[in-house]
Amino acid sequence: MRLEIDCQDRLGITQDVLDILTEYDIDLRGIEIDEVGKIFLDFPTIEFENFQHLMPKIRRIKGIADVKTTPFMPIQRERNQLRALLQTLPDPCFSTDTSGKIILFNDAVASGLELEPEQILQLNIDEVLSGFNISKWLERKDIAAQTHRVKFIEQDYIADILPVDVPDNDKTVLAGAVVILKSESRLGQQVTVFNKTTSNCFDTFQAVSPSMKKVIRDAKRMAELEGHMLIYGESGTGKQSIAKACHDSSPRAEGQFHVLNCASLPDDVAETELFGIEQDEFNGLETKIGLIELASGGTLVLDEISEMSQQLQSKLLRVIEDGQYRKAGQTRALKVDLRIICTTCKDLAEAVELGTFREDLYYRLNVLALVLPPLRERKNDIIPLSENIVRNHSNKLGIRSPKLSKSCVTYLQAYPWPGNVRQLKNALYRAMALMDGNEITKEAIQLPSCSTTVNYIDENFEGTLDQEVKKFEKDLLKRLYPSYPSTRQLAKKLGLSHTAIANKLRDYGISKATVKY
Repeated sequence: MRLEIDCQDRLGITQDVLDILTEYDIDLRGIEIDEVGKIFLDFPTIEFENFQHLMPKIRRIKGIADVKTTPFMPIQRERNQLRALLQTLPDPCFSTDTSGKIILFNDAVASGLELEPEQILQLNIDEVLSGFNISKWLERKDIAAQTHRVKFIEQDYIADILPVDVPDNDKTVLAGAVVILKSESRLGQQVTVFNKTTSNCFDTFQAVSPSMKKVIRDAKRMAELEGHMLIYGESGTGKQSIAKACHDSSPRAEGQFHVLNCASLPDDVAETELFGIEQDEFNGLETKIGLIELASGGTLVLDEISEMSQQLQSKLLRVIEDGQYRKAGQTRALKVDLRIICTTCKDLAEAVELGTFREDLYYRLNVLALVLPPLRERKNDIIPLSENIVRNHSNKLGIRSPKLSKSCVTYLQAYPWPGNVRQLKNALYRAMALMDGNEITKEAIQLPSCSTTVNYIDENFEGTLDQEVKKFEKDLLKRLYPSYPSTRQLAKKLGLSHTAIANKLRDYGISKATVKY
């Protein structure tokens, strides 16, 4: 049984509490007093009748504010928290007393020594580590943190040796030490990850606008994780480029990076490309390594995942859930370790509602999700992006990097870019290849007409107001639909319900087949 007593800082108040415990013949097992006016008591469970009288007596002591039971003592909580922290560390970790006797250790130590916990707790740390005498270090007057090369179970490690100090009035008292070991391979992995996460993989993306800055910031964080990713964005927004940057910035960067376009291949061909074929003398098939196998240890990008058939979706779900797959012509399941990044320009939630995309697969993928904004929604990025594209094209063409004229800058910022970054790259490349001089003018940027605004109604229109409003509405929907190619996206843009937009599109005969992209 444990009690938590709120009290004033009064001389003798603790003795008054102990006198009551003595009166009831209670064998005190532990007592703690903290700095915020609390006394904690630990003693064996007593009869309920005695407990009924004990609590009011303690409450009547002068300076006692409250008494209640508590599930643990503060030292027990701290000890368990420290133990939990030690257990989560992948490296061997010890805690010792002032003589070097092991008092805490984690699973990595136990598995390395192959001893029972009781046996390990009987050991001095110098019995399992060689290369630095920790017991002698603990005997010094002034102890500072140390880093030394040591041997543990005949293997080389770097040991971080840290003193554990306990406050005692105006000074501290040494209570022991904590020793954390790191192997050469673990140090190498950490250095590799550090270098990758601080590399320039994302520097090629122009992020001046707040929306793109957020995308890059989130992508950097997601790149360091192991979970599968889903990247949304219109065609040409750079989904594959972001996927490649995530791979290059991840711990899997040393592995291979492969891409499968789910929209460009028939179902049977896509399955073969993805899973591969096992040679079979009866069907005459030759062995083919699939992209899943090739990308093991690395990253596989499934471009336009919404176009994948339901049959392949089921097989992909098994890979994600179990980490297993089967080649064509093979009954034995194979293990695979890879990260899958899916891209799509369609609303997968709507595809789930329509029954063309598996709901369970959607929820598996839609955990680490990025949404790339279209270029028209990140106008601040257009000119920095254009200048970067011009520099890259200049290097490839072997020419001096041209300037953008003022009229060209104005035009590039005003154009709505339905083809996004891809269209911008192509337009600038064409302009540079055909330009005269060292300046790109507005006239050199040849783009299809694409008005950014809806025409106003002529004041001499014929017909009723209702008819003209419907014409205006139809024209507006036709112009917006290519940029918001799902009823949910369009509904959100116009502030209407999904059902209302769906009805209007149906009434006006607007669909993906009737609208030019």
